[in-house]
Amino acid sequence: MLLQQLIKDSIKDAMKNKDSIRLDVLRGLSTAFMNYSVANGGTPQTELTDEQVIDIISKEAKKRKDSIEQFTTADRLDLVEKESAELVILQEFLPQMMSVDEIKPIAQAKINEMGVDKSKSGMIVGALMKELKGRADGMDVKSVVEELLG
Repeated sequence: MLLQQLIKDSIKDAMKNKDSIRLDVLRGLSTAFMNYSVANGGTPQTELTDEQVIDIISKEAKKRKDSIEQFTTADRLDLVEKESAELVILQEFLPQMMSVDEIKPIAQAKINEMGVDKSKSGMIVGALMKELKGRADGMDVKSVVEELLG
């Protein structure tokens, strides 16, 4: 089953269960899918690939993480709680992120393959993010590359 269809089905379940937070998050995703389709020349009914859906969900999760950080700084714990609950829902639909230990051998292989030094660490991070596409957190990849390049 396509991930987009799974989310549509989850909207129905959230309505039946009267889960308003989950319903809001999933409807927001559905809207983001339609906006993406239209912006890329499709129609609102265009089915997206799982890769496109994961990319959209990842961006939404990143927004929540940024909001949590800002609300924590501003001491708005009520909003931190809301954003955290939304993030948990979004993460249900994302693939399991790789751990730092899983990223290290892939990063080391990429460094060896590209044969670059510390001044070109951004190139390695970019290449790794493209290769790992949605399976690793960008901050983890960056920290691993910096650690390996010393």
